[in-house]
Amino acid sequence: METQKFYTLPPLPYGYGDLAPAISEEQLRLHHDKHHNAYVVGANGILERMDAARKNGTDLDMKATLKELSFHIGGHILHSLFWKNLAPAGKGGGGTPTGALADACMAEFGSFERFKKEFSAAAVSAEGSGWAALTLCKKTGRPIIMQIEKHNTNVYPNFAILMVLDVWEHAYYLDYKNDRGKFVENFWQIVNWDKVSKRLEKTVYR
Repeated sequence: METQKFYTLPPLPYGYGDLAPAISEEQLRLHHDKHHNAYVVGANGILERMDAARKNGTDLDMKATLKELSFHIGGHILHSLFWKNLAPAGKGGGGTPTGALADACMAEFGSFERFKKEFSAAAVSAEGSGWAALTLCKKTGRPIIMQIEKHNTNVYPNFAILMVLDVWEHAYYLDYKNDRGKFVENFWQIVNWDKVSKRLEKTVYR
């Protein structure tokens, strides 16, 4: 696998206007080009500072440096996952999961509607700036919902992330103002269940 020393902003797998009306073109451009890119730039800047300090033999405030680095890397990784688990409504986005993913949701939550209700509640109630995520516990095989504060707090170590929803205000404020609940409601119209299913298959069968 080819490696790279620094992070890069990934292109979107659809056009900027393709997720409307759930996410407008203006909102998506701001979110991807400005906010996501800021985490890429931030992470790379810290890596460069670390490289320079090691080369020059100077000291770093490791506590502050590593906390800031985890924030930016977490933001980059979660956004990269987020873009890929979205698709235009009616063109790969929306509907309900099928196959192994549907079976897993049924076994854990009793129904897709119960899963949707719990996930939505997790997203709406995330404190401050945060995320809701559907994860898979590799030890038990159970799909478990996770709230993530900021980009790097309350993370379940080693759990595979199957689906994420960004509920920072920068993800929805232009379109929904302070109505996070409406944004979460419309999110279900653009979930790319095929991508979420492939993440489950990769985690279980790799």
